[in-house]
Amino acid sequence: MSTSRWKGILPAFDWLRHYEGNWLRFDLIAGVTLAAYLLPAALGDASLAGLPPQAGLYACLFGGLVFWLFCSSRHTAISVTSAISLLIGSSLGTMANGDMSRYGALAAATALLTAAIAFVAWLVRAGSAVNFISESVMIGFKLGVAMVLASTQLPKLFGVKGGHGDVWECLGVFFQHISETHPVSLLLGGSALVLLILGKKILPNKPIALFVVIAGILVATFIDVGAHGVKLLGEVPRGLPIPTLPRVDRQEFGDLLPLALACFLLGAVETAAIGRLFAAKYGYRFDSNQEFLAIAGANLAAGFTHAFPVSGGTSQSLVNESSGARTPLSGLISAVLVLVVALFFTDLLRNLPQPVLAAIVLMAVSSLVKVDELRRLWQLHRGEFFVAITAFLGVLWEGLLKGVLIGAVISMVLLIRRVSSPHVAFLGKIPGARRYSDLSRHETNEPIPYVLAFRVEAGIVYFNAEHIYDTVIARFESMRPPPKLVICDLSTSANVDMAGAHVFLSLEAELKKRGAIFRVVEARSQVRDMLRTEGVEERVGRIDRFTTLAEAIESFEAETPEA
Repeated sequence: MSTSRWKGILPAFDWLRHYEGNWLRFDLIAGVTLAAYLLPAALGDASLAGLPPQAGLYACLFGGLVFWLFCSSRHTAISVTSAISLLIGSSLGTMANGDMSRYGALAAATALLTAAIAFVAWLVRAGSAVNFISESVMIGFKLGVAMVLASTQLPKLFGVKGGHGDVWECLGVFFQHISETHPVSLLLGGSALVLLILGKKILPNKPIALFVVIAGILVATFIDVGAHGVKLLGEVPRGLPIPTLPRVDRQEFGDLLPLALACFLLGAVETAAIGRLFAAKYGYRFDSNQEFLAIAGANLAAGFTHAFPVSGGTSQSLVNESSGARTPLSGLISAVLVLVVALFFTDLLRNLPQPVLAAIVLMAVSSLVKVDELRRLWQLHRGEFFVAITAFLGVLWEGLLKGVLIGAVISMVLLIRRVSSPHVAFLGKIPGARRYSDLSRHETNEPIPYVLAFRVEAGIVYFNAEHIYDTVIARFESMRPPPKLVICDLSTSANVDMAGAHVFLSLEAELKKRGAIFRVVEARSQVRDMLRTEGVEERVGRIDRFTTLAEAIESFEAETPEA
């Protein structure tokens, strides 16, 4: 395989060759800080997924050992995430029927399916597909995720019985049993939450959660809070799993496919969003297709090692970047440190109080709630605000899995709506110039007597042709006196398909009945070819690359003195 081909598949092949010695210090510091941040997140998100704590460690460990080789972003960190973990936890319970070994196998199989979907997306170069999930949908979806997360963690924080099912059932059970609050559990969890909040404000982007975990373990060890009724994390097996294919039959793989697709969508959108942010900030190229391959490799490793789906994590990546990471090597260093913990130090985790773990998860929830962005949508983009609220309600009423799919459908509907109803600008003359622009945006523009000039600010294709026809005819009928020339400026239409060409034939025929002439100017070469092929030029006159809109209007005015 050629060197260029290897560079295309393994970006690490390129940047390692150009690695500068002074970068190592920064990558080491970032890797240590990232590992300190990942460890509590791995434990908390494994709990959310309904899996044992080692599943979170294995996901971060083996996903991290692979991701750095394939990713194009220099700062993105692979991790378990709250949204995907909760999606796993809320979807697999009924399939496993209380069998924890089967539950773990289903979670690992979901990771393998997520890897397969990501690999296919890489093969077909579907990187632009992640843009179909709009930002407003993601804002509402994450708010819904935050509500669901809170409903699962509040009972652990208060030391009371938790519910199962949707967010309403969980909250209902919590409030029914809130009078049974366990004082010591609430004291531990509340203190941890206060420390996390203060740490975020005083020491932003520092591994405060790790210090809270250590403090919680020390308190539980020396005071023996377990004897006072506080639930502890319990045994975390030392060592590494033997890579195996999860024991799931073909039918179960089929049943898991919607869940894996939802995990892929969430992971791809979050990984691409944070990757683009860093690429823009530091001026390097981000390849969303390449990230699909990195996600595929990381999830393949997670699936074979009894873990669950992973993706690029926003908060983890920000910690990595703010700690000074120069290359993806920081991710490898972080994974190696998690490996050391899994091999030698898991015994230290058994005394971690569950209320402290719940506080860490609840703190992570706060990053999902974007009140300022919702306020901005309400003030500036009212329609997008209602889209966000629809996605939010979809998660609350239909659950996370259906909520993801509802969000995807909303995004697709919005996209179709926008492209099927492009803006048709009706043009007026710019005072003192031979140029024309949108009358609705520039009140000083001068209307052209007896002329209706318009410009479609999009390609003209089968799904928007009817909208364009209706818009132009409605404008024609509203003008007094009626225009004698209707002229289309195609300079902003990069492509026209067969249906788009036929809409010009329909306009010419209808306008001719009404006593008006129809002309087309400033079409691009490929557009001209299509219009000639479909016979438009024969009906409306020559369409060339020389005649401008201004020249066509001036020629009409010269030939029609009464205009």
